[in-house]
Amino acid sequence: MKPAEAVSPVDGRSEKVIATLLPQVRPIARALVQKAAAAGITIRVISGLRSYEEQAALYAQGRTAPGKKVTNARAGYSNHNFGIAFDIGVFEGNRYLPESPKYKAVGALGMDLGLEWGGNWKTIVDQPHFQLRPAWAADESEQQMLAELRSRKDRGEAVYA
Repeated sequence: MKPAEAVSPVDGRSEKVIATLLPQVRPIARALVQKAAAAGITIRVISGLRSYEEQAALYAQGRTAPGKKVTNARAGYSNHNFGIAFDIGVFEGNRYLPESPKYKAVGALGMDLGLEWGGNWKTIVDQPHFQLRPAWAADESEQQMLAELRSRKDRGEAVYA
């Protein structure tokens, strides 16, 4: 490696997950990992695009399938289903930290990048969650936006444009 080359803080697993996101979201997800690293926080992108089937399986956990509840969003009612949302994990070395005050610091970094942060939600706090709201949905409620995203997906149209 040449001395001038920088090592990216975005690991291979994160890159694979980022690749599942819409092109508009990818550079922002990478920037969040880089900004966190610059702040001394190691994060990895651990979840991105989910199919309706994957979302239904997650929703079933703790309801009709073994395990604890991990989401309140049914298939088609998660921004993950449209490639505009991703979840991160905070790590110390290779140890995943499901609970850490560092999530709040990363949340602030994400908001500075224009992302919505699940740590600010009122009904269910989801600190690992970030999403990029499409410009056309700026004045819409979450329910209105999700309805339009489902409609666009069903029609085979670009969901972000």
